[in-house]
Amino acid sequence: MDHLFTVAGRSATPVSPTGLAAEGLFERQHLQEWVIDNPQILGESVLVITAEFDRWTDTDGVPARDRLDILGLDVTGRLVVVELKRGTADRDVHLQAITYAALVSRFDLDTLVQAHRDFLASRKQALDLEACRQRLLDHVDGEWSPELLQRPRQVIIAADFPKQVTHTVVWLSEMNLDIDLVQVGLWRVGGHLVAGFTKVYPTPEVEEFTLAPARVEAKAAAQKLEERSRARNAVHVLVGAGLLPDGTKLRLTPRHGVTESIREAIAAWVGEDDSRATATWSNNTAKPLAWEADSKAYTPTGLANHIFHSVTERKADGIQGTTWWVVDTSHVPDDVDPDEWVALAGADLASLAKRLNGTGKDWTGLHNLLGAIPPGRWTTYGDVATVIGSHAVPVGTHLATCDQCPNPWRVLNAAGRVSTGFRWADPTRTDTPADILTAEGIRFDGDTAAREARLPLDELQRLLGS
Repeated sequence: MDHLFTVAGRSATPVSPTGLAAEGLFERQHLQEWVIDNPQILGESVLVITAEFDRWTDTDGVPARDRLDILGLDVTGRLVVVELKRGTADRDVHLQAITYAALVSRFDLDTLVQAHRDFLASRKQALDLEACRQRLLDHVDGEWSPELLQRPRQVIIAADFPKQVTHTVVWLSEMNLDIDLVQVGLWRVGGHLVAGFTKVYPTPEVEEFTLAPARVEAKAAAQKLEERSRARNAVHVLVGAGLLPDGTKLRLTPRHGVTESIREAIAAWVGEDDSRATATWSNNTAKPLAWEADSKAYTPTGLANHIFHSVTERKADGIQGTTWWVVDTSHVPDDVDPDEWVALAGADLASLAKRLNGTGKDWTGLHNLLGAIPPGRWTTYGDVATVIGSHAVPVGTHLATCDQCPNPWRVLNAAGRVSTGFRWADPTRTDTPADILTAEGIRFDGDTAAREARLPLDELQRLLGS
């Protein structure tokens, strides 16, 4: 952030920058604590494992003097090595970061668990080793990968960087080392200090190029990161959209990352015990699948990897597990209309997430739209979902449990019938949506509403904007 201003109407007054040293602030007592309290500075979803770590020894057993400022863990299972400088970085700061990365690349889960327990204890947070272990495992989307631990990401935070550092880091990135440079700025505004953190390298435009591995082993690690990120995003999209109710049954259909012969071997293995082919969904972004074969919780990719290993006795590599699990529409969850549910037949988690990307559970638009539907007209869950950017299933599920939705009886299923999942917010009501619609002038042929009373999609869209 090169320029900062205080603004009063048309007037913008520059704010002069200051620095940590000038304000009597230090790396350990201040800058380090800012980062620990706000780990988003280090990237998306980073868990701080430890700080001030110095419990390593050389080959002779003599304690080393090196002190790692902060060590984090991201959701893909990679370590994040953080080096802090309150002023301009030293010309060899990248060498320090590389040294720490080399040291922690030999860490295993037990080492990290112990370090995390000690770190929390130093901050008056009591957590035993088993709880710390579970915390680390739960933070990672997918199974724990020792291979990914060997490729730490490095973050150097400083007030400024000399050209020797920036030029060298660009070259190291091209040589497949993952290094971020983050600039910390400080300003005094209205009697308060304001700190800003700006990622100066790699920029979004060059990040894809500089971090694209060229060596075979680097490509494998990058692919695994990509697959985990895709799986994580799919789960978050589905949970955020509320598409799949808790208890949704999923069936195993191996797709991505396996050959036809392995698919046949998995099918034969499943034939020995059908519970191996079934999982139950819960809206938990950490581990949303409960496998019927052992009742344990997994991520989609974690379970796919487990099944792959059980069948082949080999370690899976690069499987996108969200493509392996398909909605079993023969099991209809409560409060879901069967006619809408059957539309999900054959859809896997990855394709559903792609369809719903950007969809959330803010129902304000739905409530506004329902309130605008006039008496004597009806619409469908699918048309409402199209207009508000959702899906028929979460719309129907919401209407079945909402006590604030206006005119819920004016929404029918795709066949023009009252959904079997429809519920009144007032359980004492004995009339039906069909009774009200009939009173409003809509004709029914048996249990199906007259098509001429259905609102066209374009008219429904205009109602939302009115």
